[in-house]
Amino acid sequence: MALPRASNHAPSGSRPSLLSSDPSPAPRQRTTTRTSVTTPSPHPSPSPSPSPDMASHSHPPRRDAHDGARGRYSHISTDAFTEDFYPPRRGVTRWAGALAAAPAGVYKASVARFGRRRGPALLGLCGFALVLATFVLHSRFVAERRSWPLVGAASTVVFGREQLRKIWEWEILAGHYPSVQPIPTEIGLTSPPSNPVLPSDLELKPPTTSDGGFITYTVGTGAGRIYPEVKNRPSDYGHPPRPIPGSVADLDIILEHCDFATGKYVRDCLELLRLGAGLDSATRLRREEVDYLRYIFVLDGEGDHITRRDENTTASIDASPVKRAVNDWEYDLPLPPHSQYNPANRQSSPCVEDDPRIFHMFWAGAFTDKPYMAMLSFLFTQNLGLHLENPASDHSVCRPQLWLWVSRGAPDGMPRATAEEEMYEELRSNHWASPFLHPRFKDVIKFRLWNTTEQLDGVDELRDDWRRLGDELLTTQGSHPKGKGKKVGSSVALDGKTTETSQTYNKLPVILSDLVRFVLCHRYGGIYLDVDMLFLRDWEELWGWPGSFSYRWSLQDRYNTAVLRLRRGSALGTFLLRTALRNGFDFHPITVSRYLRQAHMEPLLFRIPDALFDPAWLNTDHRRPFPWLRLEYMQRDRPPLPYFTDFSQFFDTPLESSAAPSVVGFEGFFRGAYLYHYHNEWWKPFDAARFWPDLGPRFAEAEKMGRAAIANKTTAYPVGIVRNDQRDLDWSAVLKRTFEAYIRGERPNMYGEWIRW
Repeated sequence: MALPRASNHAPSGSRPSLLSSDPSPAPRQRTTTRTSVTTPSPHPSPSPSPSPDMASHSHPPRRDAHDGARGRYSHISTDAFTEDFYPPRRGVTRWAGALAAAPAGVYKASVARFGRRRGPALLGLCGFALVLATFVLHSRFVAERRSWPLVGAASTVVFGREQLRKIWEWEILAGHYPSVQPIPTEIGLTSPPSNPVLPSDLELKPPTTSDGGFITYTVGTGAGRIYPEVKNRPSDYGHPPRPIPGSVADLDIILEHCDFATGKYVRDCLELLRLGAGLDSATRLRREEVDYLRYIFVLDGEGDHITRRDENTTASIDASPVKRAVNDWEYDLPLPPHSQYNPANRQSSPCVEDDPRIFHMFWAGAFTDKPYMAMLSFLFTQNLGLHLENPASDHSVCRPQLWLWVSRGAPDGMPRATAEEEMYEELRSNHWASPFLHPRFKDVIKFRLWNTTEQLDGVDELRDDWRRLGDELLTTQGSHPKGKGKKVGSSVALDGKTTETSQTYNKLPVILSDLVRFVLCHRYGGIYLDVDMLFLRDWEELWGWPGSFSYRWSLQDRYNTAVLRLRRGSALGTFLLRTALRNGFDFHPITVSRYLRQAHMEPLLFRIPDALFDPAWLNTDHRRPFPWLRLEYMQRDRPPLPYFTDFSQFFDTPLESSAAPSVVGFEGFFRGAYLYHYHNEWWKPFDAARFWPDLGPRFAEAEKMGRAAIANKTTAYPVGIVRNDQRDLDWSAVLKRTFEAYIRGERPNMYGEWIRW
């Protein structure tokens, strides 16, 4: 039975039916907006005849000539589909047009309101004010120095020009200025002072000056310098050689090759430091034209060693660098007679009495794995003679010491009479501290009780004035700390779950440590280091540098006093202590940088490139030159090894680079740098899988206490090569296990020396 043809029209005035039974074809219609889909019906029913009125208003579907070619779906409309898939966003276009027309509208309004002359002038003045306001806000809140322009930072200078010149002359004649960096013309030297630590044969081209003929250089009268090639002996290819006793690192050469301000890369700087000191383990990958790598020198010959003041007249300069209020001015600058400079090749003993080799560190709160690791790295890298049965028998080496200053009670309070006894009792009962009380370490590691009152009274420059500060004794960047009453110290979270961050932990001990470092270095001499630092090589060449130094604050032209070397009782130390006393006793690194810059004292505190002490800082730092620009990251195109984009990656090494720590080990960790600074991170464990002192049978009691302290707190680890251990070791865990293996006697230190008990 044949099925009837599908109808293509519906009754007038009604919606076309999908199932229509009218067999008659619909007439062709020229215009239509919709077509109907019809299908054959197995049971057709007659359709009512349209009335004349309805027929007059009907719109039968359109059928084009090519409908037959499209078959049964030829009547489906394609009007809804268009080639313009993304229609114009009329709202955005409307706003764009309004913004484009805004300048013309503002101009017309100004002319209509103020006239043809005053209107545009007023409009230009408003535009200039907008640009100026943008510049001012950028300088204050975005730029590197973040200070108000046109106004200038508040003056911190408390000494006149004559006294500043006196400080410069004292430091030079005492042998504390071994650099060829120019002396600021603002100091007003009219004749070059004799410099006993620069070689007399040094060819210096006196720079021409236009400021009244003031001198910016010194005349070397010291011994010559020999820059030897440092390399391994034939039988010791596996480990680098110890530095030559009495050798000196030429910081001027290091600055030339490592200064970030001149576009130098940390990677290239570490290669210089590594190859010039023979730390490449005789691989000798560089073959030709490598003389520039020699930055370590020894003294040759006696020289004149003139340390007396030259009799000369200096020009009278009335103006001081920057004026302060009269009540804050320092009219008298008492300085002790400068010591006679005695070069290393004229000394009967490797240790100099007025320049002791002491590393100072400061700790407050419960003893954790952070000072534990700092002291282990000290034992692993420094020339302590632990490979000798009697280290004191070696008179060719000056063995350094590490003094850990422990704070108990209130930072600005007086400890009880029994405080030192209580300190040692806590150290003996703490599993992280007790191993360093072993008799083998008694001559190289010492614990000291910090007493704020006793220390400040022991400094001549502070004794009579510091009590006037009262409750304002501790100040940082012009404000007073808010950490009183908060917990001192940080708890280590083995599971990684902690709410403590670098923004929330108690910073009161940090502010106290800003003061501590200047007092200790001025009173005792030596070098101050923050506890969150690890030794990576012997410091012999840096001890040989007779001047003072700190290091650069990442990409900023400031100091980071996490490393600070001051000569004991120096004129520079007197300047810093007295200046801070007159400026709220503020020792924050940024404030100290302002003290030195405004008084033209920066060259006296050599600013070492951060690659030597903080090689990961530039890769983790960034800057935004303008608020509307993207962040600019530093040196990520050629990073050093390892490559960190955040300091936390030292403790939590990313999975894609987690194969490197176990393979390259300590020998590949920023090889060439003197220190690694992991910047706080107090709450992260060095080795969560073995969070105890793993030092062998001699320290079994400490290991037992450590295991008991973390009972039922360890994290479960997947089964790998070793059961219950991390499959991929982080960098922090690799370094901890390396240092501990040396103490256990299972491997030598980095210089191939085995510890003897």
